[in-house]
Amino acid sequence: MTPRVLLADDHAILRSGLRLLLTSQNEFDVVGEASSGTEALTLAGQLQPDLILLDLSMPALGGLDALPALRKLVPSARILILTMHDDPQYLRQALKHGASGYVLKKAADSELLSAMRSVLRGEIYVHPSMTRILLEDMLPESQSANQEDTWGSLSEREQEVLKMVVLGHTSAEIAGQLDLSAKTVETYRARGMEKLGLRTRAALVKFALQEGLIKHD
Repeated sequence: MTPRVLLADDHAILRSGLRLLLTSQNEFDVVGEASSGTEALTLAGQLQPDLILLDLSMPALGGLDALPALRKLVPSARILILTMHDDPQYLRQALKHGASGYVLKKAADSELLSAMRSVLRGEIYVHPSMTRILLEDMLPESQSANQEDTWGSLSEREQEVLKMVVLGHTSAEIAGQLDLSAKTVETYRARGMEKLGLRTRAALVKFALQEGLIKHD
């Protein structure tokens, strides 16, 4: 079944461009357009979309304020934030309130489509440029020396590799930076992910946010 998409943005030209892009892919069905958070709630309840593209800055009711209500109204829908704001605080709040992903409006069309496909698969999508900003304030490895938490159970090298995975680096890039073979990097990655009980990079990003690896100011 073709995923049903609701567009929520107060700029009509942007909505028109998004509709044209998605229609051209023949894999999404744009079922409605909202120009405010309030209208997004009304249409979401009526249309029951599979995916909502949600802007943060809208009149009457902004995206962040509408997000918790949308999650309750259509719990099965994936909500992908599409915004001009690259402030990590907005990202943290969006994920905290149930967004499935966060994409900047300046991103390429291919990135948006990739993000939509990812969240529809049940993954969390955060572009590497945003995770890099978030992870600048990651707590150092030494903080876990006296803690018996899951992150602390990883070796220093496993932590180092997984941090770079979250930042969006490939195994080949990590191998080059750490002077290791790609096979060794894959071993550290697989072993660390197994210890954490995670399978995807998206899950690892979510773990970093939820488990205290990233400071919440």
